[in-house]
Amino acid sequence: MFPSRLAAPVVALLAPLLLYGGALVSQYGFGLHPCEMCYWQRWPHQAAILLALLALLLRRNDRAMRIFTLLAAVAIAISGAIGVFHAGVEYGFWEGITTCATGAGGPVTLDSIMNAPLIRCDTAQWTLFGISLAGFNAIFSAGAAALVLTLLRRKTTSAA
Repeated sequence: MFPSRLAAPVVALLAPLLLYGGALVSQYGFGLHPCEMCYWQRWPHQAAILLALLALLLRRNDRAMRIFTLLAAVAIAISGAIGVFHAGVEYGFWEGITTCATGAGGPVTLDSIMNAPLIRCDTAQWTLFGISLAGFNAIFSAGAAALVLTLLRRKTTSAA
């Protein structure tokens, strides 16, 4: 087990790792190609992973660890907010602010451009109980950010 003071940074690391990992599995394992807004949701998770790793590396400096954990929680929450926006676009609550596209990996050739799937941001590729992947990211990211902040606050109030 690990000391309770490490609970917040560990959660701040594991939550985006699982969410980002799930996105990669859905893309490469199940062929659900991401749209542009899907990529937007991944960037804060990548940042949160790095910030949480820094927090854990700096665990001997309690103040630095808490700051980097807080920043990781903010990054997770930002991904959740983007997920809310993306889900709203999918459900038709509002219009998106982007053209829908998918990123090409590797060298770009005319053939790769012509064969690249066009992924619409306003259409959910997969749902469970009416909730899209963007919706699930919003729910799980908001919950994870709240949990990290609660764990950080618990440490502060227990020390007082």
